[in-house]
Amino acid sequence: MDAHTMTKPAVLILLGPPGAGKGTQARMLEEKFGLVQLSTGDLLRAAVAAGTEAGQAAKAVMEAGELVSDEIVINILRDRMAQPDCAKGVILDGFPRTTVQAEALDALLAENGQSINAAISLQVDDAAMVTRISGRFTCGACGEGYHDTFKPTKVAGICDKCGGTDMKRRPDDTAETVASRLVAYHEQTAPLIAYYKARGVLNSIDAMGDIDAIAADLGALVKQATA
Repeated sequence: MDAHTMTKPAVLILLGPPGAGKGTQARMLEEKFGLVQLSTGDLLRAAVAAGTEAGQAAKAVMEAGELVSDEIVINILRDRMAQPDCAKGVILDGFPRTTVQAEALDALLAENGQSINAAISLQVDDAAMVTRISGRFTCGACGEGYHDTFKPTKVAGICDKCGGTDMKRRPDDTAETVASRLVAYHEQTAPLIAYYKARGVLNSIDAMGDIDAIAADLGALVKQATA
């Protein structure tokens, strides 16, 4: 289904460990279906910067060195999903992380007569993830993602998208750190897989192949889920 034929806002959840390609695939889905990618980190920063009521609450908690509560995150999500650019629907990346958050999200969507269209699990090989993550870098100017092996810049050190030369690597993208993050991901996400499977909205795709091939599989799945 093309973006202009969607009637009810779609709500998609991307599940997958660090390096599975959630961000890359979400951006491609944004362009194809007119959806908006929402990640909790970006939402929190934007709400704090905008000074919304929920943003001010989040700022106070973060300045105290504490974790932002699920209630605050849900309130920020509620505000963001009410914005006009989310009329076609959203792709949630990195939320929910727990079944408690999943239940809170269901309650939020129910307020507007909505529900999850699809929770899509990107299936990857853990060993390959270590290689994939330790080679990635981004353009400091526009945020475009690259990889030493799988997606190098066309000209070394220059962003294909904006021409920037400030390339950044995350300090925690080391083999040891990635391995421990993968273990944590599986422990935290296993209950979510069961949660969405029980609700009949869980889909899984092989995310180890070519980026465009994965995007095609994902697009077909989204088209079906939002029909």
